[in-house]
Amino acid sequence: MNFKKLFNWEYWPSSMFYIPNVPYAFLLALKAKSFTFFSAVNPAIKHSGNGTESKFETLALFPSEFIPKSIFVEKGKPINNIFLEISKKDIQYPLIIKPDIGFRGLLVQQIRNEKELETYLEKNHFINLIIQEFIAFKNECGIFYHKLPGNKTGKITSITLKKYLTIFGNGTSSLKELILNDKRAIIYKDLLYEIHDKNLSIVLEKNEKRVLNVIGNHSKGTQFMNGNRLITKELEQTFDILFSKIPNVFYGRVDCKYNSFEKLIDKNEFKIIEMNGIISEPTHIYDSNSMTYFEALKEFRKHWKILYEIAVINNKKYGVKFEKPSIFINSLLQLKKYTKQLKKK
Repeated sequence: MNFKKLFNWEYWPSSMFYIPNVPYAFLLALKAKSFTFFSAVNPAIKHSGNGTESKFETLALFPSEFIPKSIFVEKGKPINNIFLEISKKDIQYPLIIKPDIGFRGLLVQQIRNEKELETYLEKNHFINLIIQEFIAFKNECGIFYHKLPGNKTGKITSITLKKYLTIFGNGTSSLKELILNDKRAIIYKDLLYEIHDKNLSIVLEKNEKRVLNVIGNHSKGTQFMNGNRLITKELEQTFDILFSKIPNVFYGRVDCKYNSFEKLIDKNEFKIIEMNGIISEPTHIYDSNSMTYFEALKEFRKHWKILYEIAVINNKKYGVKFEKPSIFINSLLQLKKYTKQLKKK
């Protein structure tokens, strides 16, 4: 048993954050007179972004200058045609590939060459995929933004800074030994062994830096840190302008790559690699050094209240209908079945 996972709530299952808040969710549903009120939050996104939506279509809502060059790969598409499209789009290696529908980093992978890509495509030919250019900006963050329908300005309520899992050599230990001796890396050792299977025996020079995984997901070893100190009026204005170009999207977390916050704000120097809708979490709460478990639960309730407020305004003022529970629940059941498929791979 890994006692660090047991006693540090950063690693607890998501149910530990949702189940305690179920009574509050039930109260909001009663006030809205609908158990699927949240389906009216983002009319431009399928089911408002409950995890069943196409990531490719959601990303395409944003202006092209803010997103990576991307290709939608329909399931069963001939591999030679995919290679040809990559060439036409001028997407270089390494590149990123991931399921078009998915979350928590399932099957997200950095691909270094054609052989790796062919292997991935052969293994995952049964699902729709996205191929994206790898954005070389050195930092990644998640910015949680919302605005009330009818308003021109909104609020940023969460910034999560992402620290990729990194180790440093000592001149004598192998990569495998360094992984086993690192308090965080050892938790993800099985994943890291798979990624670095051909290099586990190499010895890093003293102080040589090695980033073990560039996928900015908590389940892939990335550390989430509370960056709320970076919320400023200037940053909110940047996102007000961005979201003014995207009708009928009012709530979600945008995952960005950037070099510095100064350039992000002043020069719009950032790329959006993904956006999540109503299933978005204020992921800064997973920085267990910055708050308690009960404060984290409170943050969830705070954001669910925002969901409620947006949904009710959309419904009462703009006529956006709440989805029928049967339709919404069926979409989630299909997602559960689909996710089981992904986890088997």
